[in-house]
Amino acid sequence: MSAVITSPHPFSVPLPHARGPRPVRWTRAEYYRLGELGFFAGRHVELICGEIVLMSPISEPHVAGVSLTTDAIKAAFGPGFYVRVQAPINLGDSDPEPDVAVVTGGPRETLITPTSALLVVEVSDTSRDYDTTTKAELYATAGVPEYWVLDLEHRQLLVFRDPVPLPVGLGATAYRTHLTLGPDETVSPLAAPTALVKVADLLP
Repeated sequence: MSAVITSPHPFSVPLPHARGPRPVRWTRAEYYRLGELGFFAGRHVELICGEIVLMSPISEPHVAGVSLTTDAIKAAFGPGFYVRVQAPINLGDSDPEPDVAVVTGGPRETLITPTSALLVVEVSDTSRDYDTTTKAELYATAGVPEYWVLDLEHRQLLVFRDPVPLPVGLGATAYRTHLTLGPDETVSPLAAPTALVKVADLLP
């Protein structure tokens, strides 16, 4: 579960004049400034589309899923790739911290927050709907070519590929290819096509 903090704040850039109440969007710079001031102390939050989202507490199955997925992804990609764990990606008005993300290079070459990734994985125990809608659209719009959701409740891996713009007027991008894989199945990441990842190896 998640909740959205929409309180006005002193750092926001004024919105164009409009009648009636309206939400205040937070910039990435404001978000980090509030963090420096201790506004989020003791809370796990993310900036998603200009809104500060309060994330659920992390359960032990979630921790195990992240650890197992990290090990499997590192083995699949090997040298030359940096597997980031619960670290931010700079997507403009969003600063998500996916459970696992793969970028090229290494820790010493990635001292500036990446603006995309080759593969993003979210481990879902209570946030499946959010991860397969809001997060999927966010990563597709950012041009992430492959996005996985490890669904712990149903013990399956949801694979999203081929980000494409939705019909004109909707102003969004989504993944055209959706795969649902069970524990007995395997998947080859697009950026590591010769590797085979067993879904069972990701699940606690």
